[in-house]
Amino acid sequence: MKKIELLAPAGDLERLKIAVMYGADAVYLGGKQFSLRSRASNFDIEDIAEGVKFAKQYGAHVHVTVNMLPHEEDIEGLKEYLMELERVGVTAIIVASPMIMMCAKKYAPKLEVHVSTQHSSTNASAANYWKKKGMDRVVLAREVTLKDIKDTMKNVNVPIEVFVHGAMCISYSGRCTLSNHMTGRDSNRGGCAQSCRWKYRLYEDDRAIHDMQDLFSMSSKDLMGAQFIPDLIEAGVASLKIEGRMKSAYYVATLIGTYRRLIDEIYENGGKLSDERMQWYYEQLAHAENRPTSIGFYAGQPLPSAHLFGINGAGVTQEFIAYVLDYDEKEQIATLEVRNNFKPHIEAEVFGPNIPTTRFTFDELYTLDGEKLEVAKTPMQIIKTKVPCRMEKDAMIRKIMVKDRSHIY
Repeated sequence: MKKIELLAPAGDLERLKIAVMYGADAVYLGGKQFSLRSRASNFDIEDIAEGVKFAKQYGAHVHVTVNMLPHEEDIEGLKEYLMELERVGVTAIIVASPMIMMCAKKYAPKLEVHVSTQHSSTNASAANYWKKKGMDRVVLAREVTLKDIKDTMKNVNVPIEVFVHGAMCISYSGRCTLSNHMTGRDSNRGGCAQSCRWKYRLYEDDRAIHDMQDLFSMSSKDLMGAQFIPDLIEAGVASLKIEGRMKSAYYVATLIGTYRRLIDEIYENGGKLSDERMQWYYEQLAHAENRPTSIGFYAGQPLPSAHLFGINGAGVTQEFIAYVLDYDEKEQIATLEVRNNFKPHIEAEVFGPNIPTTRFTFDELYTLDGEKLEVAKTPMQIIKTKVPCRMEKDAMIRKIMVKDRSHIY
């Protein structure tokens, strides 16, 4: 059986390279045209070409989202754009509009066409319909249960992709018009304002409900489906998708590096891992959190308490403190790029594309001119320090922070 694909998000070229180096089999990104997530950095054709070239060095593929639902005025230049994606070596496009699907098959036939989750495909009949239309993969709706996925896989004749981690849409994905109604920004044309994550006062008969202690939000917890990966592999799912094209390089590295090791270990052990081993992976994944997580719909329809997390917005932990630019193994000297405030002699963890997560204690910190630092506090400053453990270029260092992660078990 072909090994399941780990599909990573990439908001820009830096994050594409990080995802590939940390173990992604494929990355998906948005171009400057015809893509949702308009607030992501997104790629022009030259960047896509560079990303494809870089990914090929690692045996990885590049998928491009062409997933907006275009109106008549949005269509100009589509044919030429698809032909350019094919020319630079893109493997697949992720599409919601049947018009774009047909256009790609006609003018860029080397591109695989993957049916977006926006179609909310929830069963084998829907997936097989798209196969009959010439599509190459179907991304299932995020609202399907594990049982739904297993039943679908028994009767489907097209590769299936499922989401395993990341933000959840409070509506059926792509079928929300809150943003359109409240801001005039079309969620299906790249302008979603994420109105579901706003804070609201509730009214009844034009009167505010005053006994509410907190404002109300429809904001959903993020999906974290790591525990179901052995089942998804056994069912024959083709690809596991991580959401997060607008997230940081640290987020991408943390998740992709962890899921890469988890998937590989599951294959090496022939299936499910021990509870203790899975808890270690949960802890590693939790370092990327900026809102609480849940198992989404995998175990069935979630209760509000399991799916909603209230009014607290996404937080930033600032635990990512340094990026490793270089490492002199003989002298044990690391050259670091500062990302968040830290002092010498604190305990930290380093993790990288080819090294395990290792805890260590910082030595003295120095500028490139040899000046000793009492604190590294200037973002992007280049510093040096002697380290007692092996590091590598492109590794990342984080503070040791105590967090309540009981909700992830």
